[in-house]
Amino acid sequence: MTGPGALLVVGDVVTDVVAIHPEPLTPATDTAARIRTLPGGAGANAACWAARTGTAEVRLLARVGAESARWHERALVDAGVRPRLVIDAREPTGTVVALVGKDAERTFLTDSGASLRLCPADWTPSLLDGAAHLHLSGYLFFADSSRELAMVALRAARTRGVSVSVDPASAGFLAGLGPQRFLDAVAGVDVLLPNEDEARLLAGLPEPAGVARAAAELSRRVPLVVVTRGAAGALIAERGRITAEIEAEPVEAVDSTGAGDAFTGGFLAARLDGADPAEAARAGCRAAALAVTRQGGRP
Repeated sequence: MTGPGALLVVGDVVTDVVAIHPEPLTPATDTAARIRTLPGGAGANAACWAARTGTAEVRLLARVGAESARWHERALVDAGVRPRLVIDAREPTGTVVALVGKDAERTFLTDSGASLRLCPADWTPSLLDGAAHLHLSGYLFFADSSRELAMVALRAARTRGVSVSVDPASAGFLAGLGPQRFLDAVAGVDVLLPNEDEARLLAGLPEPAGVARAAAELSRRVPLVVVTRGAAGALIAERGRITAEIEAEPVEAVDSTGAGDAFTGGFLAARLDGADPAEAARAGCRAAALAVTRQGGRP
């Protein structure tokens, strides 16, 4: 995945409502919080971090509602991303409410809205002109129309010899779809970027099983597996074995929303700039470390 060429991200653009509450939620009454409405979405976040940290041109295909299309487009352009936003005639832009506790961990309430209504009609082969790599947000695989679009894009990339990566995105949605169904849908990708929970789920291993074992097992199916581990850094697995363990950069976390997206963007940008997997994972960890020190999922 080295050499000149653009990064094409196909994924989700959503409106994030991020609520940081230092005290535990109190049922049936008020809990004080610092609340911000921010542009987000796993695919869009990754694209923005890639544009910030690398030199490659970054493109994004996503679907939004008419009510916030202009706001989201401007935010993406300002971040250095070339967006192709399809305006949905029926649904508003997806919305995610992120509840962030004192430990900076987040819980999501997700209304996918227009984001998972991407469909094959939204695809055009010219999106891959000059592209060196295609990244697919895992959220696309959790709805029929967007999954079909993702597979169209995946086949088109393989036909052109363009490498492909996938971030599984959500352990909860992944369990609902079924791990084997997801793995069948992403067959042929070059890079898989799960977190620890997603890796164990996809590998079919019980909760206590070591994430290293899960990563190694997955790398028998996908050439390069990079497992993000939060404050524990990242693991790289290739050909059935762990090839590198990368430490996270120590920071004081405020909000973990989008940390995985930041890692993905930093990792992919570094790979496109010629870094090997370990170097790229270090770049991903640097981006993630910066991401958790601020509210929201964007640079």
